[in-house]
Amino acid sequence: MRPTKTIIVAAVSVLALSACGGSGGSTAGSRNFVRAVGSSTVAPFANVIAEQYAKTGAQSPVVESTGTGAGMKLFCAGVGAQHPDVEDASRRIKKSEFEECRKNGVTEIVEIQVGLDGIAFAEGKNGPGMKLTPTDVYKALAANPYGKPNTARTWKDVNPSLPNEPILVYGPPSTSGTRDALKELILEAGCKTDAVTAALKETAKDKYEAICHDIREDGPYVDAGENDNLIVQKISQNPKAIGIFGFSFLEENTGTIKGITMSGIEPTYATISDFTYPGARPLYIYVKKQHLGPIKDLLGYVAEWAKSWGPDGSLKAKGMVIAPEDVRRKSAEIAAKMTVLDPAELK
Repeated sequence: MRPTKTIIVAAVSVLALSACGGSGGSTAGSRNFVRAVGSSTVAPFANVIAEQYAKTGAQSPVVESTGTGAGMKLFCAGVGAQHPDVEDASRRIKKSEFEECRKNGVTEIVEIQVGLDGIAFAEGKNGPGMKLTPTDVYKALAANPYGKPNTARTWKDVNPSLPNEPILVYGPPSTSGTRDALKELILEAGCKTDAVTAALKETAKDKYEAICHDIREDGPYVDAGENDNLIVQKISQNPKAIGIFGFSFLEENTGTIKGITMSGIEPTYATISDFTYPGARPLYIYVKKQHLGPIKDLLGYVAEWAKSWGPDGSLKAKGMVIAPEDVRRKSAEIAAKMTVLDPAELK
């Protein structure tokens, strides 16, 4: 019985590798290029890496901007050439997503922090010069601020010191990591300023998360899809509108838009680097280790990231905020050794 079992396991392994593109050719069920999905914030940086890697003679990697959440679903759906090799993420993978991966056979995931970014709030160059706080944003955008239906229609309704102009905010969709970070870094910070609501985190967690994280759907917040350039265009043409997107899009469009301060702090390279800006956040790529053998260019693609995320690298030139040296050192070691993520670290 033992030899038969060994033969069966070996046969299954060979079939799995073949389905995942082990030959590196173009036959049915195989793939000879790296495929990455995920964050629209990370996508511009991933495209830089893809272009650089293609210049080494490798097949050009394919980068799809799906949003972090949607990308995680694709990434976690299984192992094989029909599934992505890399997930670009503007937030950390959730424990529930990791468990979904594992359920579908994606059991070896490598987490690599590639840099930093900030959730930038911006307005057109001819905007009123808004100055906001997380509390202002929460009262303006929450579906039920502090547990009561949101009736605010103007910024003045939110805070008497703000303009008497309609609330109009173009922001990311529910599939976006930027939307998740908006909830966790900005909305929740404003929500917790109310002691009664803050106490719910210990006594009624689901209720707390709904009150603090749910975004209104009655007009003032406009889901602009996974197209941050569209948001830039909208707010540059409408001085009464505000946009929410990754910092790199603000930095690349300073000719037509300007950043909005959050608690008196401007979204800048420096304030994101030292995390004084409330919306600062890390950026990640997740690598499917089980694809390293079958997708022959995957390891080289990841190595290209490590070559590019330093102070003199191409990613900084594209607008990425460079991670501290100790973070880059740790990330480089993980990338070189392909160290698998410990799920005990997730929540």
